Formats: sequence, C-alpha cells, structure tokens
Amino acid sequence: MRALTLVLTLSLVALAGGAAVAQEGHPLKGSWIGTWAGNKAGEDVLMVLNWDGKAITGIINPGTDNITLKAATLDPDKWLVHFEADTKDKQGAITYVIDGKLENLAMHNRFITGTWKSQRGSGAFRIQRQ
Repeated sequence: MRALTLVLTLSLVALAGGAAVAQEGHPLKGSWIGTWAGNKAGEDVLMVLNWDGKAITGIINPGTDNITLKAATLDPDKWLVHFEADTKDKQGAITYVIDGKLENLAMHNRFITGTWKSQRGSGAFRIQRQ
C-alpha cells in the first residue's frame, strides 16, 4: 500500500509539473515575426510583446529602429488586437495603427492578421509568434 501511495504521489507531482511547463501566460506575450505589406520602412517586421499583469507593452522593429508601443489592447471575446506606435522619419512624425485578429490561439505558433496604416500608407499585416 505504501508503494502504491508513493507511485501515485510521484505521478501527480509529474503531471502538475508538466502542466506548469505547458502554460505560456498571456496569449500575446512573446516574439512575433511577419510582414506589413507596402511599408516604406521595409515589409519585414518583428514585434516583441509583454504582459505585466495589467497592460500589454512592447516594441515594433521594422528592421531599422525600435518603435515603442504607446497603446495596445486585446478584446478577449473576439480576440481582436489594436496597437499604436509613434516614430519620426525625415518627413516628420508617423503614427502607426495596427488592427488585427489573433488566430490559431490554442497553438504555440499562433498568428495575427489584419491591417496597418499611417500617414505614409497602409497595407496588410501578418505576424506569427515564434
């Protein structure tokens, strides 16, 4: 009986440890790589997003300079995301607005598809978590 209790206890500990490893935290947290079609800064984009328990923060990197997010929201009922970021170029200030939908949520390689726009243009947006 004692051996059975030990085996069951160790099995429960192993299962609990496996479940803890499988948890990934907030669905937006992590590094995301993809494209924002038609952007003059370049079509490849990297986003690094974080969740501190209250707010989504992060950066957009189009391959030149990091652009800090000034606003990021997630509607968990529809899995819609909204990002805003400000930067400057030789012609002046630029505000990027990205709206998309979080898809393939149950998988590690989830992705966001949608659109981006700024004073300099607009286009399709797609990033995938790495």
